[in-house]
Amino acid sequence: MRVKASELLSSPESGETIIRLEIEPAPGDVIDAFIPGQIARLGLLGLHDPQPGYFAIASEPARSDAFEFVIKHRPGIAALLASLEPGAAVEVEGPMGHGFDLTPYKGADVYLIGVGTGVAPLRSVWRHLISHREEYGRVHIYCGFLTPCHRLLTDELDALSEHDIEVSVSVTNGSEDWNGPIGYVQDALRHDAPNGQNSVACLAGMNAMVDACRETLHTLDFDDRHILLNY
Repeated sequence: MRVKASELLSSPESGETIIRLEIEPAPGDVIDAFIPGQIARLGLLGLHDPQPGYFAIASEPARSDAFEFVIKHRPGIAALLASLEPGAAVEVEGPMGHGFDLTPYKGADVYLIGVGTGVAPLRSVWRHLISHREEYGRVHIYCGFLTPCHRLLTDELDALSEHDIEVSVSVTNGSEDWNGPIGYVQDALRHDAPNGQNSVACLAGMNAMVDACRETLHTLDFDDRHILLNY
């Protein structure tokens, strides 16, 4: 496959480089539908060091012309992928993993919870939900970032209200011009106290965040069958 587009998502003030990488198949080929939240193994042709890495697919499963990924520039294969120009060849293996399969939960309320680049697999889910909105109840996304300038996909998240999808964005460290919640996503969950009955939650992010959110969800009557991870 080849790079179709590369777009900077992060703010210069954040000190991070996070890009949206769009990878397309050879002309005439199409991508089969996959489960939201699945991952793919990405590498460069003929390169064994650094080794290929695993990245969550951020595009909607029904899209057949390209995969999208949210990639943070850090040492290893991620740095090389983040620096690729359109036309560069990429080895892609997948999709793989069990993802967030919401098929058994039609009619339920859906809560998507993630921090930082953990929004990547959740983006795959919310774009899927837009096309199947009538099949689910309330949909609420909880995103957490370090500071306001570390936020990602802000315009896209703001536009989700047009699809009857609620969004709550928390930052760990606020600023003078920040009027939203300050704290962790589990704090926002605890404050809103969503009803765990007939609900399902999808978690994506660091292990500490996942553990803390799972503990909070348990207090809200979510059982482990209704708390999903994509790996």
